[in-house]
Amino acid sequence: AMETPRDPAKAGWYRPGATPGAVGPAVIAGHVTWNGTPGVFFGLGKLAPGDRISVRRADGRTADFTVDRTALYPKDRFPTVEVYRNLDHAGLRLITCGGDYSRDDSRYADNVVVYATLTGSHT
Repeated sequence: AMETPRDPAKAGWYRPGATPGAVGPAVIAGHVTWNGTPGVFFGLGKLAPGDRISVRRADGRTADFTVDRTALYPKDRFPTVEVYRNLDHAGLRLITCGGDYSRDDSRYADNVVVYATLTGSHT
């Protein structure tokens, strides 16, 4: 299972997956909200095709991606294979919660997934 960071201001990289900018799907998850305040991926669901995403890597390089699409999935129908499957190019998957929020369960009904493709890198 994907672990989301405890710090709502940080996103977490799925370490068994590709490094952002390497061939394969780099998967990063973060909170949309935390205790009623915006989290690191608060605006994620608003990303649209053509929007740009930059990921700063530990090696000092920045991988630049362009959004292909944004999708909303019910949590019980999360497309695991589509998100994590092997790619023949460098891709990025950003994941957060979305949809309706249940105060009784303290959870969102859905997941937002942004799919993006590497379009460049720099130092």
